[in-house]
Amino acid sequence: MGAQTITQEPVTHRSAARLAAAALALASVLAIAGFTVLGSIFQYPQILEEPTSQILALFRERQGAVVTWFLVLALSAALMAPAGVFLGRLVGGTLGAWIARVGIAAAAVQVIGLLRWATVVPGVSQEALDPTRRADAEARFELLHNLLGRLIGETFGYALTATFTVLVVVALGRTILPRWMAVIGVAAAALIATGVVIPLVEAASLSNFAGYVVWCLWLLGVAALLLRAPTPTVTATSITPTAWGRRFTGRRP
Repeated sequence: MGAQTITQEPVTHRSAARLAAAALALASVLAIAGFTVLGSIFQYPQILEEPTSQILALFRERQGAVVTWFLVLALSAALMAPAGVFLGRLVGGTLGAWIARVGIAAAAVQVIGLLRWATVVPGVSQEALDPTRRADAEARFELLHNLLGRLIGETFGYALTATFTVLVVVALGRTILPRWMAVIGVAAAALIATGVVIPLVEAASLSNFAGYVVWCLWLLGVAALLLRAPTPTVTATSITPTAWGRRFTGRRP
C-alpha cells in the first residue's frame, strides 16, 4: 500500500501540471481569438462607449456571430476554474487552496458578465424595436450592462484575475518560473488591476487592455513551462510524494 502511494503521487502531480497547462493555453488562445473577432465585427469593447440605441442596432445586425464569439470569451474565462484547481493541486497547501479558490471566483464573475450577451441581450434588443417598449428596453440594457458587465464581470473580474496571477507567480516563481517571467506576470497583473478604476480614470482602459494582451502571452509561456517541467523517474525509491511537488513549489518538507 505504501509503495503504491509513492508511485501514484508523482503521476498525479504530472497530470495536474499538464491539465493546468492545457487550460491556461486554451484560455489564452480563445481570449485572443474572441477579442480579435469581436473587435472586428462588433467594434468591441469600444462600442460600449456609444449610445445604447447604436449598440443594440449593431448587435441585432450581427447577432449570431456576436453571440457565438461572446460564448467563446465565456469559455475562455471559465477555463480559469480548472486551471486554478489543477494549479492548486500541483502547488498544494494553503497557497494552492487560494489559487484554486481565486481561479474559480475569477472564472465565475467573468462568465456571469459575458453570458448576458447570449441570454438577455437578444431579447432586450428585439424589444427595443417596438417604439412603445424602446425606452424600457434600453434602460434594462444599461442596468444589466452596469451590474453584470461593469461591476461583476469587469471590476470583480479584473481584481480577481490580477490576484490569481500574483498567486501563481508566488507559487511557481520559486522553481520553474524564470525571474523575468515572474516580473512580466506581476506587471501584467498590475496593468489588469488598473481596470478597477476605469469608471474614474478613462485612460485606465488602455493600460487594462495592454495588461490583458501581455497576460494572454504570459499564460502561453507558463503553459509551456509546465509542459516542459522535468519528469522524474517514478520508482518507489527514486522519489517521494512530496519531492515532485517541491519541483514546482520549492517548499521544504
